[in-house]
Amino acid sequence: MNWIILIIAGLFEVAFASCLGKAKETTGSEMYLWYAGFIFTLSISMILLVKVSQVLPIGTAYAVWTGVGAVGTVLVGILVFKEPATFLRLFFITTLIISIIGLKVVSK
Repeated sequence: MNWIILIIAGLFEVAFASCLGKAKETTGSEMYLWYAGFIFTLSISMILLVKVSQVLPIGTAYAVWTGVGAVGTVLVGILVFKEPATFLRLFFITTLIISIIGLKVVSK
């Protein structure tokens, strides 16, 4: 269950990074709504990370949390923000995914 919570925390990290990206593209009251979404999703992500780090080793929990966030944010960047999907970007994201799976496998 803690691993599921950790993945959800990582998905909220993707959400707060996405909110920053959308806030950069907007102005006025819409921009402030995206910043409010950023603060909300950041808070949820941190609360879940704190909860999980009480059970899982902090090094593993933090690495998986940032890894899920990094992979998700790159994918959102490619799919939503039209960032380039070069071979090397996809190659290194794949190696990051393999590393996250490896941490899960070797963790107790």
